Amino acid sequence: MTSTNDIRRSFLDYFASNYHAEIASAPLVPFSDPTLMFVNAGMVPFKNAFTGLETPPAPRATSSQKCVRAGGKHNDLDNVGYTARHHTFFEMLGNFSFGDYFKEQAIHHAWTLLTKEWGLDANRLTATVYHTDDEAFDLWKKIAGLPEERIIRIPTKDNFWAMGSDGPCGPCSEIFYDHGEHIWGGPPGSPEEDGDRFVEIWNLVFMQFQQEADEIVADLPKPSIDTGMGIERIAAVMQGVHDNYDTDTFKALIGASESLTGVKAEGAQQASHRVIADHLRSTSFLLADGVLPSNEGRGYVLRRIMRRAMRHAHLLGASEPLMHRLVPALVTEMGQAYPELVRGQALIQEVLEREETQFRRTLQNGLKLLDEATADMGEGGTLPGETAFKLYDTYGFPYDLTEDALRNRGIGVDKDGFDEAMAQQKAAARAAWKGSGEAASEEIWFDIAEREGSTEFTGYSSTTGEAAVVAIVKDGKEVQSAAAGDEVVILTNQTPFYGESGGQTGDAGRIWTPEGLEIAVSTTNKPLGRLHAHVGKVAKGSVKVGDAVHLVIDADRRDRIRANHSATHLVHAALRNRLGGHVTQKGSLVADDRFRFDFSHPKPLSEEDIAAVEAEVNAEIRANESVGTRLMTPDDAVAAGALALFGEKYGDEVRVLSMGRKGGEGRNYSVELCGGTHVRATGDIGVFKIVSESAVSSGVRRIEAMTGEAARQWLVARDEAVRAIASALKTSPDEAPARVSALVEERRRLEKELAEAKRALALGGGGGAGDSGSADEDIGGVTFSGQVIEGLDPRELRPLLDDAKKRMGSGIAAVCAVNEGKGAFAVAVTDDLTGRFSAVDLVRIGVEALGGKGGGGRPDMAQGGGPDGSKAADAIAAVKDALAKAPA
Repeated sequence: MTSTNDIRRSFLDYFASNYHAEIASAPLVPFSDPTLMFVNAGMVPFKNAFTGLETPPAPRATSSQKCVRAGGKHNDLDNVGYTARHHTFFEMLGNFSFGDYFKEQAIHHAWTLLTKEWGLDANRLTATVYHTDDEAFDLWKKIAGLPEERIIRIPTKDNFWAMGSDGPCGPCSEIFYDHGEHIWGGPPGSPEEDGDRFVEIWNLVFMQFQQEADEIVADLPKPSIDTGMGIERIAAVMQGVHDNYDTDTFKALIGASESLTGVKAEGAQQASHRVIADHLRSTSFLLADGVLPSNEGRGYVLRRIMRRAMRHAHLLGASEPLMHRLVPALVTEMGQAYPELVRGQALIQEVLEREETQFRRTLQNGLKLLDEATADMGEGGTLPGETAFKLYDTYGFPYDLTEDALRNRGIGVDKDGFDEAMAQQKAAARAAWKGSGEAASEEIWFDIAEREGSTEFTGYSSTTGEAAVVAIVKDGKEVQSAAAGDEVVILTNQTPFYGESGGQTGDAGRIWTPEGLEIAVSTTNKPLGRLHAHVGKVAKGSVKVGDAVHLVIDADRRDRIRANHSATHLVHAALRNRLGGHVTQKGSLVADDRFRFDFSHPKPLSEEDIAAVEAEVNAEIRANESVGTRLMTPDDAVAAGALALFGEKYGDEVRVLSMGRKGGEGRNYSVELCGGTHVRATGDIGVFKIVSESAVSSGVRRIEAMTGEAARQWLVARDEAVRAIASALKTSPDEAPARVSALVEERRRLEKELAEAKRALALGGGGGAGDSGSADEDIGGVTFSGQVIEGLDPRELRPLLDDAKKRMGSGIAAVCAVNEGKGAFAVAVTDDLTGRFSAVDLVRIGVEALGGKGGGGRPDMAQGGGPDGSKAADAIAAVKDALAKAPA
């Protein structure tokens, strides 16, 4: 028997010996076609080479390309496990000519490999050609010697390939293998062509023409070749079986599944084993290529595939998570050809085990409700759509899983009813949103989100990307295009641009195309929490909905932002270590030049606290430990010790960020839930400096800080300031603090001497400049002393009045100190007079004359102030007038 691995190697070796460059498989996430969710054909990685946008890797190339078809236009998911040849993951063997050889050599290579190298029976092979392609028809007769009845002309688009409505296109020639009369079916083009007897094993595409708007307009200057052969189909042929699942790779995976479950792949259980084997391949390869399960985009499709396999494991009676235990078998079968499986094995197993553990809880609840809802249904029954929607909405049970779960019982699902319930929920969400007080113009984001779905964020691992424009917003309205000078918001199906959220500011950068489009993106917002809206201005060219564009973020700015964001996590841990576990984050703002971090704490930080936090954070930075990210459920993450951040909204799954050195319990210095972008290692932060600490509200403090180059420049500026001070003091920077302290102390001494002189002068009766009279007066039988003193420190008012009270024995004294145009006013009443006069009432009278309000104190001593010191004499006079009018 020829193994699948042997077939792959033999194919590549044959074309390599015929001067084809062997090209490794591209990742499943396509780089050359942003409109595709996954690479779904062998030519996808070469698309730009065929269109002329990129230089081909060589004139001739060959590859074994990983492919996935499980979402969008090419979706085989529901058929997998129930047919002989449907898969979510498959390998496409191909040979390619980029303007080098054409039809004759392509047919020659195909026939030689199949019949001479691999020894297939030529009598079992049939070729098809496009009905007008006489050249290919004649070549098959010449090269293969096929009789005309086995060269079938096909008039449909099955035998005419196009890259799109615009671009290269050309006729195809498909090769079919006859599995024998014992299987029902007829050759292509016959009434029985849908049978399984004749199976297509290879498709040769002759890229010959250029088309525009689905019309051929010219011959290509360099005709090219693109071929594709599904390895699973040719393996079935060469191993003498009709069913792809009977080939060696699948038999090994199904055997491992049988061994772990103790259930044979027979009867009703056969489909479940096949689903598990197929989906194990697609999920493992997607995980190895960096796709992680989520609730949107590629991650959602991955999760659907996982959950479908996990439900079939449940049907087989697996009492514990099964999928992760099958990964070693897959690595044994395919790891040599695809080393990324070996490198990613630990991650693949970890994610599969976590997902299946979580899904079993969902499955238990969902299946219970499903059994109750269908208890009285027999074959041919239909589950109401609203019940299917409840399963989805309440229990997280996807519609396709409900449909699949009822398939074996012959029960259908009311899809229209499900869609109607979904529409009602969306309408309710829209109405609730309108009632929240948001601007009516923002409703546009609901329309876009419902039509296009969430934006897929690719920026955790990349600063560039390609995408398709799905919406353009100008002046608050959707438009189909925009031109130079327009200020717009661009939405794409995927983006590396981080949308402002969780305290982290949005990315800036540019959107461009080779045709001359340039959009300067100033920031990126995140409407509804699931769209990434690029805010910018069209600098050159024009853009329209549907365009494929390149996206490039400002990588230097992103680096500064993520350094600041990672520093907030280290600061949080350092504050908790220094101040106590009561410290929790209460908000943050992460920009490219600095960040602020709000936290719970009842009092200001001391200089020692700030120094200790700075030292601890910088120690972790210097340690330069790698920063790790894991996906977990919120509950599992918190149970593992992760801190949830203030203001974040968490879904079914969260990113858990670990950074810094590990402590005695094996936990990293900082472990938090966070969806932002971060440094790869703590050393990337560079240096950390706190620049201010202040109060935000009662019990909440704020730190403002800088990292990296911004922190260095801040420190340099402070150093220059110290040097300037030292120069002015004619001393060294090291001696400057002592010199400043001496000058401050000398000033305090002089100010004290001046205050004492003014006080002595006032007590001596001089009163200083502006004295309004300090001699005691008798007003209505009450002794009164009133003074206006220029330049007196307001803090000296009360001691001065205490002396006046002692001197008078019985009486009332008022003093107004005038400084920098303002007046400070105080009144003292001896104890024997507080029953008749209140110092508080009298001081308020004087303060009002100064243009102020209020004043406070005790009945025997009160103080206040006003903005107009020029009315100091009027304040004294107002008090005297009040005393004169007072009843005896």
